[in-house]
Amino acid sequence: MSNFIKFSSLDLQPSLLSNLVEIGYEEMTLVQAETLPQMIGGSDVLARAKTGSGKTAAFGLGLLNKLDATSFRTQALVLCPTRELADQVAKEIRRLARGILNVKILTLCGGVPLRPQLASLQHSPHIIVGTPGRVLKHLAKETVKLKDLETLVLDEADRMLDMGFSEELDAILKFVPKDRQTLLFSATYAESIVAVSKRVQRNPIKVDVTGDEQPAQIMQFWCSVTQENRNTDLVRALREWGGELNLVFCNTKIDCTEVANYLRSRNIASLALHGDLDQSERSEVLVRFANKSASVLIATDVAARGLDVKDLNAVFNYELPRHAEIYLHRIGRTARASKKGVAVSLVERREERRWQEIDELLPDAIRTKCVIPDAKRSADPLNPSMTTIQINGGRKNKLRPGDLLGVLTADGGVPGDSVGSIDLFDTFSYVAIRNDQATKALRQLANRAIKGRMYRAKARK
Repeated sequence: MSNFIKFSSLDLQPSLLSNLVEIGYEEMTLVQAETLPQMIGGSDVLARAKTGSGKTAAFGLGLLNKLDATSFRTQALVLCPTRELADQVAKEIRRLARGILNVKILTLCGGVPLRPQLASLQHSPHIIVGTPGRVLKHLAKETVKLKDLETLVLDEADRMLDMGFSEELDAILKFVPKDRQTLLFSATYAESIVAVSKRVQRNPIKVDVTGDEQPAQIMQFWCSVTQENRNTDLVRALREWGGELNLVFCNTKIDCTEVANYLRSRNIASLALHGDLDQSERSEVLVRFANKSASVLIATDVAARGLDVKDLNAVFNYELPRHAEIYLHRIGRTARASKKGVAVSLVERREERRWQEIDELLPDAIRTKCVIPDAKRSADPLNPSMTTIQINGGRKNKLRPGDLLGVLTADGGVPGDSVGSIDLFDTFSYVAIRNDQATKALRQLANRAIKGRMYRAKARK
């Protein structure tokens, strides 16, 4: 099936179709074209698809299309392997659901206090997106009830099994109705996935789009460096091959912090993502990077699990990973959706044997050794174009993106096209504003009420 089929050809609710036009979704990706008609028809689907293929929009539209927003009961459950992925999935479903009034989508993940979740569950959400451990905890406490569940989604099921969630999945299944639609998405068709499908699905339609996807167009370079010059060489490499959004991988939390501090000392807007950050800090880092308020994100492999940033220009290996599979996973973050990308590895002499092992295990790739040139671009590609403004109100205050946009643009305020992404959390919100309009935006927020209430706002640096 072609990936140039329009969403308008599907039997989707008018509110969903009009919202898709507003957010710029007109033509389906391969996974959407292959799975959505089956989902709308009520079939179970077993889909093999990579991260970044558009699968979230596929199952999001599938479950939203049959959602009854007037009935306040939990009708859909999406299980994800990590809280970062759960946050991203929930965000995308909320975006797709903008045209439907009063849809309540709740994220239930570990690593955050239980009490606020319990308060949010006093009124049943229409859709729950969560990690298996935390969802099971709520089921055991009877704070989540799934007797009316119509759609169960297992996203990145292969990673859930790899992370040891098999027992939790089996336990959750005891709480869900047998008469339901089950959608299972995985990057592989491993025996374990086939076994799970047999347990949880009824005659699923099997879809595999990985063979039809265009191979990632990633230019791969490696450069000899010394331990003493690794930081300065990273700066030179970023200025030569980097773009608006760049991801740098380190092997340890300490290196993440040190590299981020060094880059900031060189006036490169950088953020660190590692295991010592709490959930609110992690959320802010991911938002500020994705909305282009920072040009470089430095992360460990563990912290970057579930990270899916659109339009990522380049990946840099500050240090080589220990296995070829991890190398592939790292560089695969760029060149999504048939776009081009760059991967650059800094290789110290003691790492050359490991690099040779990676090269031998991945013979089909073309990896070019090169010397890092002195970048002489007329414009610095690492200067971020946006500033993030934090507002001390969010979804629990009944705020919506339109409320914030309205205040910012009211009465000669900032131009609408200077406002970037708007991200709402339970108790705070983030708005990306073009740099030259940031001061004006702060004045707008300081002098105007939002839904009859004043909120504090500050620029995040």
